[in-house]
Amino acid sequence: MQYRQLGRTDMKVSAISFGAWAIGGTWGPVDDGRSLAALHAAVDAGVNFVDTADVYGDGRSERLVARLRRERKGERIFVATKAGRRLPEQTPEGYSRDNLEAWVGRSLRNLETDTIDLLQLHCPHPRVYDAPEVFGILDDLVSAGKIRYYGVSVETVDEALRGIRQTNVQTVQIIFNMLRLKPAEQFFPAAKARQVGILARVPLASGLLTGKLTAESRFAADDHRSFNRNGEAFDKGETFSGVPYELGLELVERLRRLAPAGATLAQLALRFILMYDAVSCAIPGAKTVEQARANAAAADLPALSPETMAAVQALYDEKLRPLVHASW
Repeated sequence: MQYRQLGRTDMKVSAISFGAWAIGGTWGPVDDGRSLAALHAAVDAGVNFVDTADVYGDGRSERLVARLRRERKGERIFVATKAGRRLPEQTPEGYSRDNLEAWVGRSLRNLETDTIDLLQLHCPHPRVYDAPEVFGILDDLVSAGKIRYYGVSVETVDEALRGIRQTNVQTVQIIFNMLRLKPAEQFFPAAKARQVGILARVPLASGLLTGKLTAESRFAADDHRSFNRNGEAFDKGETFSGVPYELGLELVERLRRLAPAGATLAQLALRFILMYDAVSCAIPGAKTVEQARANAAAADLPALSPETMAAVQALYDEKLRPLVHASW
């Protein structure tokens, strides 16, 4: 496992970390025993950073992470969570002191801790990025010892660029994978210049880049890959990275040929992300021990060749740039 500096914080985090959305819910059925086993397998493989949110399973994910830390007492496992999506409707006014303090307090209880390592605003209303008073409240929560650092989780490159104008934003979580390359072009240089950490989320494009999905794949009713194909519940770009499913399957067959000998397509996809030194970590999800181990092993792959990197870029330029580049 590689470890990378997370922006200006005091945290060195595993380059492959653990995204805990899937173990909370909206990815089909979950079993807490299997989820906890996956978390332990990730830590055994060198993972020391877990990203969750208060709305993943309405706190279920946070509580599982708390249990993990109880069972790994003495080991330093950094935890990031998020706040803001408990609002019934996203409004700038929703990011009030009362709401932020209540959300943080609830996460502290779920996580069974006195201090959150990293709190991220969870894809807030776009105007929040330009509201210094909201970030002032976060500064007060830092001063009160309830959070150590804060950042933002964003939908678009524009939001990321606006977010890092706020002085104490330490991290940005953004969708970045072989099907969504815009951040590398338009955001990574600015983040590096400001020493802002980057968490690459949706690194496997909702499972597309595992290479295991087919035209016959069916998803449970409570899986966002069923109910959010067109953005019915939240931003369309969260599901399959905004790529039409049938086109995604076609592109997967072309990308599969680029995987190094002995590596899976998913491992290629994760190693591709780590080729960008602006990225602090990729945060793939895992619901099983096998998935957690395979994800972590991607960090051990050799650097990808310039030819492989160029082939991914060419495919993006040919097939995806017209579809996704302007939207996010």
